[in-house]
Amino acid sequence: MSESENSPTLLQSAAHDVAAAAAAEATTAEANRRLAPDVVKSFVVAGFPRHFVPAECGGTMGTFADLGRAVATLGTGCTATAWCASLAAHTSRMAAHLPTAGYREIWADGPDALLVAALSPSGTAEPVPGGYRLSGTWPFVSAIDYADWGMLTAVVPRDGEPEPRVLAVPRASMRTVDTWRNMGMAATGSNMVIVEDVFVPEARTIARAELFAGRANDSAAPCHSVPMQATTMMFADPVLGAAKGALQGWLDHITPKIRAAANQPKPALPGMPTFNRTSHDVTLARAATEIEAAELLLGRAAATADAPPISTYDTMRNWRDVAVATDLLVGVANRLLRAVGTSGQAAGHPVQRFWRDINSVAGHQALQVESAAIAFSHQVIDNPEEAR
Repeated sequence: MSESENSPTLLQSAAHDVAAAAAAEATTAEANRRLAPDVVKSFVVAGFPRHFVPAECGGTMGTFADLGRAVATLGTGCTATAWCASLAAHTSRMAAHLPTAGYREIWADGPDALLVAALSPSGTAEPVPGGYRLSGTWPFVSAIDYADWGMLTAVVPRDGEPEPRVLAVPRASMRTVDTWRNMGMAATGSNMVIVEDVFVPEARTIARAELFAGRANDSAAPCHSVPMQATTMMFADPVLGAAKGALQGWLDHITPKIRAAANQPKPALPGMPTFNRTSHDVTLARAATEIEAAELLLGRAAATADAPPISTYDTMRNWRDVAVATDLLVGVANRLLRAVGTSGQAAGHPVQRFWRDINSVAGHQALQVESAAIAFSHQVIDNPEEAR
């Protein structure tokens, strides 16, 4: 690592305090199915939403590597907090692809507006003079209760063909329905959003294809020139932190047992198993190694995203690396849950909470190994001149 990578940035330093506050509220947040307001305020003040905001609007214009490390730190305390903070930063990056007039409206009151997104085209947008009339219903919009703006995707008729388009809508124009009841990531408050016949000016819209390709309207900043498929770290960085949190929770639970067994060795009763220190040693070694391997993969993906222009091959490699890293971390979580024993699987224990969260996030379509593998394989086999 370089000296700069070893030196924590302001965002990373602040993330430690946010993680501690989030961990203290994690059980209550799960029960309430949304983050505590003070926790949301803390990650906003720390600078997550402004991380990719244009400098002219007061933003940080930071790096993917810096953000990834800070998000993983949050994840050690609460996966849901890390998820919402990560998406807040990346959704601001999406909004920076809008025309200048559009993004200046979003950040007219400063760079700390909290944005949420729904990229599946679950609405319709009818072209009208100056913009569109938007209506639709979008499920699973994380942190919507605290949002200032929503980036919502709708289908627009364009030359007789449907075109998915992303439209920025202020909070006052959105209605929410309390629908979030998942067993994992319960505290994300990923409720349903409804918009009914709301006018959205052209400047607050962008074709989803342009957003996915990393073609910003008016920004030439490197962080706004990265294809979406090269930035799936946004979903996996919280999982990295959660796996670290699960390992620490497992260590806190098992270490006293190991020490007690060493201090009071005694033979097992006939027919009963003996205490096996080796199984715990193997669990620790494998979990720690696989977490570090996943961290290396995610770090390389972030470094690639921080050095545009990015080739199609690099984009697909990033997607592949992130999906495989997530799969490794799921294996870690499953192994730790099995190894922590019955008492460590009790409601309220951090290992089982992290296990639920990790498996929940891993179900996201952007993290599926099969999809990433197909895309990477086609790139390597069908376009070998671009493969390296």
